[in-house]
Amino acid sequence: MPGAGTFREDFGASVVVALVALPLCVGVAVASGVPAELGIVTGVVGGLVTGWFPGSSLQVSGPAAGLTVLVYEAVRTYGLPALGVLVLAAGLVQLCMGALRLGRWFRAISVAVVHGMLAGIGLVLIAGQLYALADVRAPAGTLEKLAGVVGLAARADWTAVALGAGTVAVLVLWRRMPDRLRLVPGALVGVAAATAAAMVLRLPVERVSVTGVLEAVTPPGWEDFGVLASAGALGTVIALALIASAETLFSAAAVDRMHDGAPTDYDRELVAQGVGNTVCGLLGALPMTAVIVRSAANVEAGARTRAARILHGGWLLLFAVAVPGLLEAVPLAALAGVLVHAGWKLLPARAVAALWRTHRGEAVVLVATACAIVATNLFEGVLAGLAIAIAKAAWETSHVHVEQVWEGEELRVRILGNASFLRLPKLLDELDALPHGNAVRLDLTGLRHLDHACLTALDGWERTRTPLPGREGVS
Repeated sequence: MPGAGTFREDFGASVVVALVALPLCVGVAVASGVPAELGIVTGVVGGLVTGWFPGSSLQVSGPAAGLTVLVYEAVRTYGLPALGVLVLAAGLVQLCMGALRLGRWFRAISVAVVHGMLAGIGLVLIAGQLYALADVRAPAGTLEKLAGVVGLAARADWTAVALGAGTVAVLVLWRRMPDRLRLVPGALVGVAAATAAAMVLRLPVERVSVTGVLEAVTPPGWEDFGVLASAGALGTVIALALIASAETLFSAAAVDRMHDGAPTDYDRELVAQGVGNTVCGLLGALPMTAVIVRSAANVEAGARTRAARILHGGWLLLFAVAVPGLLEAVPLAALAGVLVHAGWKLLPARAVAALWRTHRGEAVVLVATACAIVATNLFEGVLAGLAIAIAKAAWETSHVHVEQVWEGEELRVRILGNASFLRLPKLLDELDALPHGNAVRLDLTGLRHLDHACLTALDGWERTRTPLPGREGVS
């Protein structure tokens, strides 16, 4: 906790982070198909609850665009009352992972799969929010949304489009402003400008619907826990826990590189996230994860201790309770613009280009993961990406090499490397190309690995050749 020498920096940083978080909390909630207040509730819990726990002292938690797609699908499938149960269960899973010290294992996840996951989320997010920006009802499936984008212009409300596009333009141009101006978050400036324009010009566009934070909080009832009997719901819980944990820990690694303080304790950070999501579930709110945008803003604003993230939760609560009417003036198209911009930033164009030049297999994994998420859903897409990454790793590590050494009339064939079924066709092709009519001795001492499929095939192959006297099969 802070001393007198750090409170000023932490206090100032907390205000900046709260201003960054407010439009994102509301926008993520609306995009997830839940009341706007639930996004603020999650942001408050991320500060006032998760903020107290050790792990990563400068990382800030709250609702994230990366979970929007999964939450939207869960709410559409199981209903809003079940959301609290799913988030609560995901929080308990995270608590167990932290207690079992599994946090460090997230560093073993393929970076290409993570980038592919973020790219897939970005594409799905953009596809959905383009309809919200145009004030047009979106189709249910992602592929249908992408197919309908072509004809979106004919149905768009161009007043809403202008507000959304203006918000995106502010976000893009704000990064070029002087440092002093950029202390005010671009998202806040963009949303405020769109809101002011809508109010002054009295534009007939859809706005955020607000009922009040306390009224929006709906703890799950006992009957809602029946959803966990569904295999699909359990899959959603696992997906929420794993994706939220992975995003949190990868964010922590990025934040650690931005400051000189103590590095993140991954297991403690998992426990902190688990506690936060458990509380969010009990309140019926959105799931949380550490968010790199808010965390980076916290570091750049000069935060020194975790007091900054705790105070930011207090500011969010104050805004929601004291001035809820301001939220009702915010056009939905402006929030859609913020999320379209956020989705665009998730697309790793530079990472794909760099990987294609150096590790093309990793680039393929990234693109395949993103495409799988778009074609199916987040959970199945990530599983497909992991399967492709594992298959790629298995293929690359199963190198096998055949050497020929003549020893008089006898041909000694040395097989080196890792002989697995993945390389069996290549291995048999090379053995079949050996000259016939001579005794052949297979030397397997150079193999680091020999699976049963290869052993059986080699034994069968040697029996078809001229055997050495007194030798049968491969030994």
